[in-house]
Amino acid sequence: MNQDIINEIKEQDYLAITEEIENFISEQIEKNQSKGVILGLSGGIDSAVIAYICKRKLKDKTLALIMPDTSITPKSETEDALKMISLTGIEYKLIDIKPIINEYSMYLEPNEKAKGNLRARVRTNILYYYANAKNYLVLGSSDKSEFNIGYFTKFGDGASDITPIISLYKLQVREIAKHLGVPDKIISKKSSPHLWKDHEAEEELGIQYEEIDSILHCMLEKKFSIDEIEKNTEISRITIEKIQQLHINSEHKRLLPQKPNRE
Repeated sequence: MNQDIINEIKEQDYLAITEEIENFISEQIEKNQSKGVILGLSGGIDSAVIAYICKRKLKDKTLALIMPDTSITPKSETEDALKMISLTGIEYKLIDIKPIINEYSMYLEPNEKAKGNLRARVRTNILYYYANAKNYLVLGSSDKSEFNIGYFTKFGDGASDITPIISLYKLQVREIAKHLGVPDKIISKKSSPHLWKDHEAEEELGIQYEEIDSILHCMLEKKFSIDEIEKNTEISRITIEKIQQLHINSEHKRLLPQKPNRE
């Protein structure tokens, strides 16, 4: 793996980026005549970064929902989310979605992957319930890496009103987290959507984020061919082709619902 490419991705003006995101959220609140913003806080780095950004100037206008499924969500994950609350001081609600998932399961045929995505969609339903009740905008926590390989649940964690960190690769999210003062424990932990027991992102994908970001950066920003990406990143062609295919196959997740072309 080419460290120069990784450094190129990481070396950004994170003070300017933070201020840009803050201004964007404030402008969207005003534009949509909303009273504030709401986010799902998981204990992971993406939602932690958003919480830390919101606490700076929007603390009194931010609500965080912590929504574990206590049948599969590690207790440590909920504890980390609650730690983020104590460090940011933003308002929160803790809602165990286990009874909701169990109720669904009484009527649905078993499928663990579909059930995992159901967890993400239940969380989004609850976010929008409170967003409707309070006239808040829902903040999505997708970053550029996961958005571009489709590593999110369609109409689940992929559903939101605004996506503050979608222009940041996972490596950049880790760097801005350092700038914001997010605890090292959160920054260094393995990413996981926790859609099922012992669910880890890099293990499921079979690729490290350093590789994912290097490939996407060369593919999207530099417009390199597969041969050029292989030469510049020093990553195997098989891995590059896998990321390219994930990007292509997940395009429908990034688009509005399609319709027939009629005049």
